[in-house]
Amino acid sequence: MNAQSHDVNPCHGWKQRFTPVPPSVHRARHAAEAALRAWGVAPGSIPIVLLVLSELATNAVRHGRVPGRYYEVRIAYDAEKLVGVEVSDPREGLPRLGDATPDAESGRGLAIVEAFAEAWGVRERIVGKTVWARVRL
Repeated sequence: MNAQSHDVNPCHGWKQRFTPVPPSVHRARHAAEAALRAWGVAPGSIPIVLLVLSELATNAVRHGRVPGRYYEVRIAYDAEKLVGVEVSDPREGLPRLGDATPDAESGRGLAIVEAFAEAWGVRERIVGKTVWARVRL
C-alpha cells in the first residue's frame, strides 16, 4: 500500500457520488459495469474490476460513513491494459488490512483488493481519504 495515485492515464473516465447505504454498492457496481462495457473493456476482465470496486465501496459504506455526506466512486481506463478504481469517503483515518479468521464475516476486503489489483493505496484528502487500486487487464 502507498499514497500515490493509481497511475492510469485515462482515455475514459467515470465518476458518481452515492449515499453511504448498503444498496448503493450494487448501484455503483452496475453503473461502473455499464461504463466499462461501453468503453470496450474485455468482458472477462470486468468481473475483476467490479470485485475490487465492490470491496472498496463496501468499506466506504461500513467504515467511511459520515452522516449527511456521500462517498464517490471513480474509474479510469487507459483503453489498453489498466483500469484505475478510486473510492473516496469523508471519514478520517487510514484503512488497514484485517486479520480475518476463517469464520469471520468481515475483514477481508482489502486483502481481496490486494490479491486482484496490481497495486493499491490511500491518499489523504482535506476531508477524508481516497482508496485507490490499479487493475491490469
